[in-house]
Amino acid sequence: MKPRTAGPRSLNPEQLPAPGLVADQGFMQLALEQARLAWAQGEVPVGAVVVKDGEVIAVGYNQPIGSHDPTAHAEIVALRAAADKLGNYRLPGCELYVTLEPCIMCSGAMMHARLARVVYGAPDPKTGACGSVLDLFGHATLNHHTTVAGGIMANEAGSMLKAFFAQRRAAARMPPR
Repeated sequence: MKPRTAGPRSLNPEQLPAPGLVADQGFMQLALEQARLAWAQGEVPVGAVVVKDGEVIAVGYNQPIGSHDPTAHAEIVALRAAADKLGNYRLPGCELYVTLEPCIMCSGAMMHARLARVVYGAPDPKTGACGSVLDLFGHATLNHHTTVAGGIMANEAGSMLKAFFAQRRAAARMPPR
């Protein structure tokens, strides 16, 4: 689903979404596309996109099962690709969009990469490190501070995750043929 834009009727400027919200929704839509790729490979559908100066520089989706790598979360895959593209392990001025609230591992990697901003979709009440379980980004004593925005397209991201796990539960209940 594409972000909404004003149609032929004119709208009062106060009724239009903020330009930042439209961009956030557009980049989150790209992250949702990455999540669909994960699902198609039997991975938990989480996708991520790294953006610098309004341009997508890297994408990633969950791959820990297929790659036998516990660190192959969507965020880590995207961060590695972005660092490779920029030729630097630091990613200042970059934003990361991810469909699910990051875990502790991914949040730590984001801070070490010096991301300017993290935007996530659905909250994760089991492992979320942006406020659901912990607020790693809220620790004032850490040496780098990343801005966090949550809930962007949360319904779409959450619905995809719920459908994936419902499908897995239904498949587990099916008797073997």
